[in-house]
Amino acid sequence: MRLLEKRSLAVELQQVRNKITSPDSFVDSLRKTSKTRTLVASHACATAEESLVSTPNALTFDLLDTERIYHETHIKKLCIDYRLRFLDITLFKQDFPVEAIDAIQDLEKTHNVSLQGLKIAAPSKTFSLKNYDDPLLFAPLGNDYYYLIHQWGNDVSPWRKWKYWPIKNAVTFMVFSLVVSALFTWVMPLNKLGTTLLWAPFIVFLFAFKSIVATVAYYFFMMGKNFNSEIWNRPFKEN
Repeated sequence: MRLLEKRSLAVELQQVRNKITSPDSFVDSLRKTSKTRTLVASHACATAEESLVSTPNALTFDLLDTERIYHETHIKKLCIDYRLRFLDITLFKQDFPVEAIDAIQDLEKTHNVSLQGLKIAAPSKTFSLKNYDDPLLFAPLGNDYYYLIHQWGNDVSPWRKWKYWPIKNAVTFMVFSLVVSALFTWVMPLNKLGTTLLWAPFIVFLFAFKSIVATVAYYFFMMGKNFNSEIWNRPFKEN
């Protein structure tokens, strides 16, 4: 079945972009963002606050493959859906494949620049453990735009997205708790109790809901975990 097939994160990212922005309007916005046919950072990057963000790379717009350019909102959506981290390359602990190094060198040679501030979108464990799934390597272009340089590793399982859906954000966590509570109430034998107490199903539902939320939240946060929407660009191991 197609739903069970493993998926490339690069393809998933492209689908996210196409859902948020039409291809034509996206390219038009890129051209408006470019200055003298080169993507550069906005004038705000000169401020002290902006000095902490990724260093933009001045790449010639006409030499770029626009299919590989993504806005930070697209990357954020992918990271939240699949519980990925989007962090600086300096935090990546694994060896880079030869193909990734060649891709960086080819891009530097084509645009006559030395790429800086590279970032990677990948599962949290790839920044500390040995195994990894489909990391994506990006170069910042400025104005929250990134250029996808290379991808490698294994395709991601489609179950990963649904596995982490309950902790995608606070809303999905509450929806998940409501559904589980409703299922718990449905399987409970309330026939006899329901004849003497009309509110029995509702009371059981509230009890199940409060118990699930309290128990899961306690262990979840006590283990130093957090929602996908909160950790997607955090460099800390926990939270």
